[in-house]
Amino acid sequence: MASSFTWLDYSEQDKRKMLDVISLFSEKTTRDDLGIGSLRDAFAELFFPGTSTIQTRARYFLFVPWIYLDLINRKTPSNQIAAKLRQREVELINALVESGETKGVIGIQARAGLKRLPSNVYWSGLRTWHVRLFQGSQEDYHSNLYHFTSRSQRNDDGEPIDGKITYNWHQELPPPPPNFPHKVTFRLTSAEAEYLAERIITKCSNSLLAFLVERRQVNASAAFAWEHPLFDQFPSHIQEQLQHARNFSEIIQGAALLYNLMLAEQKQAEELAEEYRQSLQNWAERLIARQHDLKQWNRQEFWRTVTTVGAQISLPTQLFIQRWLDLALNPEIAQTIATYPKARSHIQSREVALKRGQARLSNPRALELWQGESGTAPLDYRWGSAQRLLTDILDGFAQEDADVAA
Repeated sequence: MASSFTWLDYSEQDKRKMLDVISLFSEKTTRDDLGIGSLRDAFAELFFPGTSTIQTRARYFLFVPWIYLDLINRKTPSNQIAAKLRQREVELINALVESGETKGVIGIQARAGLKRLPSNVYWSGLRTWHVRLFQGSQEDYHSNLYHFTSRSQRNDDGEPIDGKITYNWHQELPPPPPNFPHKVTFRLTSAEAEYLAERIITKCSNSLLAFLVERRQVNASAAFAWEHPLFDQFPSHIQEQLQHARNFSEIIQGAALLYNLMLAEQKQAEELAEEYRQSLQNWAERLIARQHDLKQWNRQEFWRTVTTVGAQISLPTQLFIQRWLDLALNPEIAQTIATYPKARSHIQSREVALKRGQARLSNPRALELWQGESGTAPLDYRWGSAQRLLTDILDGFAQEDADVAA
């Protein structure tokens, strides 16, 4: 029987998260086989609100509303909006490629066959940054599109906007370039970069993303946010959040490595199993090197940080994580965790609880589909994707500085 996902009752945010998960199934190193994604995403949203791992370039935050507003200006009927939107987004793919863009073009391979359009990928982020003022789903927006003309349009403070119908897009949205999308590129103008920066700083003011945008800082050489050279200048609450996030990332990676070791052994892939044994040894050595900091880690504050942002962490997930932390933070156990019976039993029980009959460790057919690596990358909490967006915005600022110098 083919597998499927079904939503019985969901919010727009929940649906977007599930679609992001589905999009990541092809990424072997980022799969969430042990079910800790809700905690990972809680930290990611703290640091980089409105972003996702499948967003590629910052100018999509403008492309999407520009397309919508053009369709509205052409008085496209509500029942045709979805089809026309798809057509325009495919046209955008072709226009970007014709302009020489190759990196970050969503749908560059699929073109007209693209299943998830940029408007859907960016829909939630557009709301978080308050570029989109409408709070519902795309489907609801399409259905109610022209009802907005009879309603009072409101700004960020909830005050009516006089004399201007914005169709629930931010009233200060920069205009599209002439003949958009013809000859369009990902390069932000200085005005567009300033606009996106203002949205982030205004609506996500306590985040690391806002701090880096305001300071005009990006650091591609830092593999993780906590390795940023300006870490000591980050606001104290962000430093504390990052310390919690770092500890969790480094410790929980051992669970993923042990899971993959057990799969390799089950599959009798001895060479691969030996690689995972060595990776676990290296992991243990890294934890031991940080024993001083880890002994002082306030785990109650760690859980408080996660739950105060509204993350829904199930009790079984909390218990799984707590038990793994207890095991991994014991140096003697950490050094022998590859063969430690209680650690192995803990991993196997977790997989069975999550996957039931499809658990790889107990289902030979499911094991056959394993490709040798699954979820082993340390958590970076969207640092990589946020860096791409930051770079685009800061390049727009650089263009402004160049214009001034000229």
